[in-house]
Amino acid sequence: MPTNDPKPSKNQRRDEAREKARQLRIAQERKAKRTRIAVIVVGAVALVALGLVVAFIMKQNSDKAEQYANVAYGGGGSDVVAPATADVTAPSTADGNFIPVSKDGVGKAAAGGSATLSIYFDLQCPICAQFDSINGADLDALAKEDGITVKYFPVSFLDSASNGTHYSNRAANAASIVADKDPEHFSPFITKLYEQQPAENTDGLTDEKIAEIATEAGVPSSVSDTFTDTVDGTYKVEGSDAEKKGTWRTFAPWIAANTGLTDKIDKFGTPYVLINDTKFENWSTPGALKTAVEAAAKG
Repeated sequence: MPTNDPKPSKNQRRDEAREKARQLRIAQERKAKRTRIAVIVVGAVALVALGLVVAFIMKQNSDKAEQYANVAYGGGGSDVVAPATADVTAPSTADGNFIPVSKDGVGKAAAGGSATLSIYFDLQCPICAQFDSINGADLDALAKEDGITVKYFPVSFLDSASNGTHYSNRAANAASIVADKDPEHFSPFITKLYEQQPAENTDGLTDEKIAEIATEAGVPSSVSDTFTDTVDGTYKVEGSDAEKKGTWRTFAPWIAANTGLTDKIDKFGTPYVLINDTKFENWSTPGALKTAVEAAAKG
């Protein structure tokens, strides 16, 4: 004869509910503890990783500071050595310190010239690269025409946009050395540098890459090997009469002087283009610059 299980008493049901609640609470506490441990472990790993990243960045910055410490000129004044092909007839004004290119050659103004085209450029400037892609061939053609002189003013006002490697200065120095030692390839080298221009706020191109690009432009290794040469000298400390010794790349003082002189130009920005000392802004229309220069040459 079957027996009936007695129903749990009220006290038994209460005790069972309490036990279930206790077991649930224990499980939740264990889960929360595992979560806290996981968060602590992940946080510790993240802190270690962050520390490694910071240390790596600091090491990189330290290495770059040491590697490029002698790239840029650190002094003031404009009494500096210029490339052999440079025109420095007005060294203390913004219309001096340029590389003239004409039918008579690099470093020479056109005999009996009637038109000048002045271009202030920074090899780190992306708009300058755009300018050259549109007008580069026309500049070379204009420099072969009677009475026209193309004036190249290298500056490095974007030197701070290369993570401490002074790319603007290094590139401008290399171009200046080519103008000095291998003027035939001055213009082709500039165009090649623009074609492989690094983005702003990157490390820029390495010295080895700049030399490689020079080779692509036809510059002999005997010239590109001197891109990293340095000179020693003294300079006046800004704001005082004190002098300080320094070491810098060959034409860094000349580039610094050019860059400083642009402060005399109202609303300066690269590319800054002048035809017979009058600002020309319609250079983004293909052929417009060449037409305007030729018209100026005809008077």
